[in-house]
Amino acid sequence: MANHSIPTHAVVFRTAKATADRLAFKDPILFKPNHQIDAGFPSVIIDDARTYQMIEGFGGSFTDASAETYYRLPAGRRAEILRNYFDPEKGIGYTLCKTHINSCDFSTESYAYDEVEGDVHLKHFSIARDKKHRIPFIKEALAAAGPGLKLFVTPWSPPAWMKTNNEMLHGGKLKPEYYPTWARYMARFIQEYEKAGIAVWGLTVQNEPMAAQMWESCIYTAEEERDFVRDFLGPVLHGLGLSRIKLMIWDYNRGIMYQWAKVVYSDPEAAKYIWGLGYHWYSGDHFENPRAVHEAFPEKRLLFTEGCVFPFDWNRIEDWHWGERYARSMIFDLNNWSVGWVDWNLLLDHTGGPNHVSNFCYAPVIADPRSGELHYMNSYYYIGHFSKFIRPGAMRIVCTSSDDDLLCTAFMNPDGKIAVVVLNATDGDIDFQVCYAGHTAETASLAHSIMTIVV
Repeated sequence: MANHSIPTHAVVFRTAKATADRLAFKDPILFKPNHQIDAGFPSVIIDDARTYQMIEGFGGSFTDASAETYYRLPAGRRAEILRNYFDPEKGIGYTLCKTHINSCDFSTESYAYDEVEGDVHLKHFSIARDKKHRIPFIKEALAAAGPGLKLFVTPWSPPAWMKTNNEMLHGGKLKPEYYPTWARYMARFIQEYEKAGIAVWGLTVQNEPMAAQMWESCIYTAEEERDFVRDFLGPVLHGLGLSRIKLMIWDYNRGIMYQWAKVVYSDPEAAKYIWGLGYHWYSGDHFENPRAVHEAFPEKRLLFTEGCVFPFDWNRIEDWHWGERYARSMIFDLNNWSVGWVDWNLLLDHTGGPNHVSNFCYAPVIADPRSGELHYMNSYYYIGHFSKFIRPGAMRIVCTSSDDDLLCTAFMNPDGKIAVVVLNATDGDIDFQVCYAGHTAETASLAHSIMTIVV
């Protein structure tokens, strides 16, 4: 994997507060021989002699809210959204996205695909509702992105009739007698989407399985999720020819992910069905916890599956820290073995919705359907510094910083180009040098900026 050619220069792209730079191409930086790095000068050191995880992709989520907002916009704006999210040259090249099974909080109402109580044979199962907005939106994105866009799917709740509290909201549990039905239901969703022309790459067992939310939710213990995968979901997927689906557990915050992983992965009969573990960011950072899971279970993957910033307030839409929150998490998650990073809603309207429980939040692109205008939050550009330049199949390489205020990560792409992302969330500019293969190139990280350096 090591690139033994001597670098002469690197291309720089930058987004910075108090400037017009938004993924802006800047003057190249030049390398010169320098085999002994100055310990007193801030340095970002990269080495492609050692590689770590391979990247699956970056992206966001096709929710009902995103799809309905999308189709409230004029055709020109819709084309702009597709280009700016999914085109790898003219946009930021999203390659890994998700959508929900049944409704979620970012739906205009709560619904299931089979609401006929006791229909264990799923005779009344139908995704007709999704064919109005969500499926067409996904198919347009697939056409814009090309064959490389992968989709995984996630349930927020089974139908009310399968649950102990007889509603999709406020937690409750899946009734044991409906374990086999619910497993077939998830598989049926995948089959129906694929009939509609949408291939499914992965599946998480349950969104946030320890959160009894006011919106769609369902509670599991680690043991219950383990048993459901081992005895029902795993065998159903394999029995229906869906063993290729990347099955993920947990799908909640980093806090107790190790304990959950240990319970599930310690059962070899459950673990054999599981590709990896998904996680979110909503309760503390705990950036070291994914690494602990990787070190204990290195054969299993890690994927950041949801994050967003909230509560929505139009008056704070220009706050610069929103994008920095994304980049900080992305750097730490990638450096701690995540194989990708997936944002929440791709698109929301000027209220931070629609949302049937008033759980409004931000998205990187905010649309005002009244005027047809689009607003790109700085988070769109910050995410783009990763998604545009770190492509599927890229391998993480060594990347270290000698300055605590410069956060960084680096990847070797399949085409041999190295992408180095450097974040400065402080109020001051920092002069630093990039060190690679016995050469250094001097540059500067502006205050509150992110830069991608392509070697």
